[in-house]
Amino acid sequence: MKTTEINKLEKMVADYQQAMRGQVDMKKFTYYAITHHSTSIEGSTLTEGQVYNLLDQDIPAKNKPFSEQQMVIDHHKALVYTLNKASENKPLTEPVIQEIGGMVVKNTGGIYNTAIGTFDGTRGDYRLINVHAGARTFPNYSKVPDLMKSFVETVNRQITAAKTFQQKCEAAFYAHFQFVSIHPFADGNGRTSRLIMNYILSCFDLPIFYVYKSSRVSYIQALERARDTDNLQPFYSFMFGQYKKFLEKEIKAV
Repeated sequence: MKTTEINKLEKMVADYQQAMRGQVDMKKFTYYAITHHSTSIEGSTLTEGQVYNLLDQDIPAKNKPFSEQQMVIDHHKALVYTLNKASENKPLTEPVIQEIGGMVVKNTGGIYNTAIGTFDGTRGDYRLINVHAGARTFPNYSKVPDLMKSFVETVNRQITAAKTFQQKCEAAFYAHFQFVSIHPFADGNGRTSRLIMNYILSCFDLPIFYVYKSSRVSYIQALERARDTDNLQPFYSFMFGQYKKFLEKEIKAV
């Protein structure tokens, strides 16, 4: 994104924050929307209205799988936990990440028995199996502990060093990209990566947002381009575009 576009986006953030002051219900519905879009990207078929009814009125969605409704409930609880932890303004830690990852799959994950041991996805245990998505193979499970230690150290350094609006956003987007590229859990990595992104944005007192479910294909393509070229700019550009789309929608709604 060009500097002029970044500046316009920063101005939109200020306009959004001004408009949202005192808008308690709007904040609540933003949480619901984040949950809807993030779980939809991962396969939930609940509509936005059904997610709102489930989370706000405790009304189950008719003719929708129970597991998908549990996914929605789990994500929302994980989101609330994530933002509460961010409000403590402490460095990001592996235990916090594992707590988030466990909450994301609390009612849809389980215990995995492997040749080298047992691990529990609902507790945020790192995987002891190798995983892949389509043609993409993620790092060997044996590398995950060291990769996660390095991940946390690097992300916290970036958070400390970030001074400008662009640097703060890119620190959040970097964490999003690197976490999902490590894929430390057996399930829930995409949802957790987006929660970590919003954790960091919240630490900077910036608006949290979501990747639109309608942008799922472009989202995956941006991730793959960044991995294949070892250049995060395509992913950053995509994420800034999603942020702009979110802010425009929310400012108009308010």
